[in-house]
Amino acid sequence: MSPANQSPSAKDLPLTRLLPNTLTLFALCSGLTGIRYALQDQWEYSIIAILTAAVFDVLDGRVARMLSMSSKFGAELDSLSDTVAFGVAPGFIMYEWMLKDAGGIGWIAVLVFAACCALRLARFNTMLDDHNVPAWAKRYFTGVPAPAGACLGLLPLAFFLEFGAVAPLIPVACAVWMLMVGSLMVSRLPTFALKGWRIERLWVAPLFASVVALVAGLITNTWLTYSGAGILYVLAMPVSWYSYRARSKVEGR
Repeated sequence: MSPANQSPSAKDLPLTRLLPNTLTLFALCSGLTGIRYALQDQWEYSIIAILTAAVFDVLDGRVARMLSMSSKFGAELDSLSDTVAFGVAPGFIMYEWMLKDAGGIGWIAVLVFAACCALRLARFNTMLDDHNVPAWAKRYFTGVPAPAGACLGLLPLAFFLEFGAVAPLIPVACAVWMLMVGSLMVSRLPTFALKGWRIERLWVAPLFASVVALVAGLITNTWLTYSGAGILYVLAMPVSWYSYRARSKVEGR
C-alpha cells in the first residue's frame, strides 16, 4: 500500500483539535506580555495585553464547545493560564505602577489578589462536576469571573491614563481596591453570565448597536470607555444579585 493510501494513525490528531489549547496559550502569553510592558512603564500596552488575554480566554472555550473538543486537559490548562494572566499579571502591573509605594500592604494586596483568582478558578472547576445545578442558575457566575476581576483590578490605572494627575490616586487606596476585587472573585455573589441567556428578536438590533458602540468607544476613547464599562459592571452587581434571588424564589430554591 502506498503512503498516500495509508489511513491516518490512531495517534494522529487533526489540527483543529489543537486550536482551543492554542488560544489558551495565546491568553497566557498575552498576560505575561502585560508584565513585560509594565517593566518598561508602558502602562497602556499592559492593559491592552490583559484585555487581549481576556478575548482569547472567551474564544478558547467557545471554540472548544463549537468543535466538541472540550477535554480535562484543556480545562486544566485554561485554569493555569487564567491564574497567570488574570491573577499574577494584573497584580504585578499594579504593583509596578502604584502598589510598591504602599509598602507592605501593597505587596499583600498583590498576593491576596493572585490567591483569590486561583481559588476562584479552583472552585469553578469543582462546580463543573455538580450536575444538580438547575439550568437557570447557569446564567450566573458565582463571584466575579477571573477576566472581569483582572479588568476591575486595573481600573485605577485606567482612571489615571484618562484623567492623569487630576485623578486623586493614593497607593493605599489602590491596595484596598485590589483586596476588594479579590474578595469579589471568591465571594458567593451571583454575577451575570452571557451563556444561558436568550434574547428576544426585538432586542437583537439594539444589542448589536451597543456592541458596536462599545468597540468604537474603546478604539476612539479607550480609557474613558474602559473606565465607564468597569463602573457599569460594578453597578450591575446588585442587579444580578436581585435577579438571582428573585429567580431562586420562583424556582423554590
